[in-house]
Amino acid sequence: MDRSRRDFLSLAGKSLGLAALSSATVASLLRNIEAATKNVAHLTPEEAATDEDYWATIQKSFSVTRGIINLNNGGVSPSPRIVTEALVRYIWEQEDATAYTMWQILEPQSETIRTGLAELFGCDREEIAITRNASESLEILLMGMDFKPGDEILTTTQDYPRMLTTLRQREKRENLKLKLIQIPIPPKNLNEITAAFEKGMTDRTRLILISHQINITGQITPVKAVCDMARARGIETIVDGAHSFAQFYFKQNDLGCDYFGTSLHKWLYAPKGTGMLYVKRDKIEKLWPLMAAEAKQTSDIRKFEEIGTHSAAPKLAIGEALLFHNGIGGKRKEARLRYLSRYWMNRLKDVPKIRFNTSFDPAQSCANRQCSHRRHQSRSCSEIFVRQTSHLYHADHARRIPRHPHHAQRLHDAQRTRPFLRPDGSDRPERSAGMKPLACSPLS
Repeated sequence: MDRSRRDFLSLAGKSLGLAALSSATVASLLRNIEAATKNVAHLTPEEAATDEDYWATIQKSFSVTRGIINLNNGGVSPSPRIVTEALVRYIWEQEDATAYTMWQILEPQSETIRTGLAELFGCDREEIAITRNASESLEILLMGMDFKPGDEILTTTQDYPRMLTTLRQREKRENLKLKLIQIPIPPKNLNEITAAFEKGMTDRTRLILISHQINITGQITPVKAVCDMARARGIETIVDGAHSFAQFYFKQNDLGCDYFGTSLHKWLYAPKGTGMLYVKRDKIEKLWPLMAAEAKQTSDIRKFEEIGTHSAAPKLAIGEALLFHNGIGGKRKEARLRYLSRYWMNRLKDVPKIRFNTSFDPAQSCANRQCSHRRHQSRSCSEIFVRQTSHLYHADHARRIPRHPHHAQRLHDAQRTRPFLRPDGSDRPERSAGMKPLACSPLS
């Protein structure tokens, strides 16, 4: 029996991915992935990354429209059919004697999801809370910690706007000090980022928030080096893993952080509105939940899940997302995403007036990347920022890139209201005449 099949039966035995056992449709979709993966099992991840026959099968696992080429897969990702079918099945099951079915049958099964996520992240299941997204996970942390007036929180100008807004609120209400550092775009090497954090630390620094992968540029940061440095100084660390988790391979030990938050509807392809929170076990007790929990839950990771009545279906369908991810293999998936990304980047790098804000170094980027196009040489000219994210459902058509950089203006990014990132790293740029917000190319 091949490993993927053994892994599936093992997980199914723990009730993870129950729909894969009870639904003929879901089980058939999983078998297709297993059969295709068996054909590339003898290849290295890098070799398998270029096997278009294999990835054509993976592509067919998604039900996305072929009428447009969607390259904004970073904010929220399409789920494979195995996940969508399972989600619908759980919803229908939930509607049968709802109060009893939801609370007595379905909700208890979420414990198997906790186990599956803990195995993927490489930690104890009692350190994992299932949330609704990365923002909720990180706000639990940022709003749940006790600070004193004058305490410093260190992060960067490129961290996610919602988290910066959260910290600015605490700064205003509690007289804390939010310290923002700038990091190069892109850096020559990861040591430049580590050095920037080291320089920003003071005797008043109590917490460091660091994005594992910066959402706008796709920059992968040296989390382990920063966390080790912080621990030596008695500083706690929160890692924003919204874009890194399940995009490229790592475990908790590779990070060394105290806390970690991510969205599962991004690179794990789980249902929309699913997330994960990791809290080191000895730190659970001192952390306040966003919504009050009973005293008996003080040291229980589940206190962070007390959010009132909510559907059990999205949470349970995380199981099928885990089966899909493990069926492909984390390292194989990472290699494919990086292959698609580099194909696009290599074709564009020699186009006049194109500048990449994402490093070509594989240690510094994977699927996410950003470039800019300056129409004219004048400093006052407009500059268009293009963010592109590859996805496993991209196959042959993913190779279509702009024949002219002006094509980058054609697609309206769903996030165009978000401030774009200037090359100097400032997070609140002035909108001067001719400057355009972040855009995404339909042909890239």
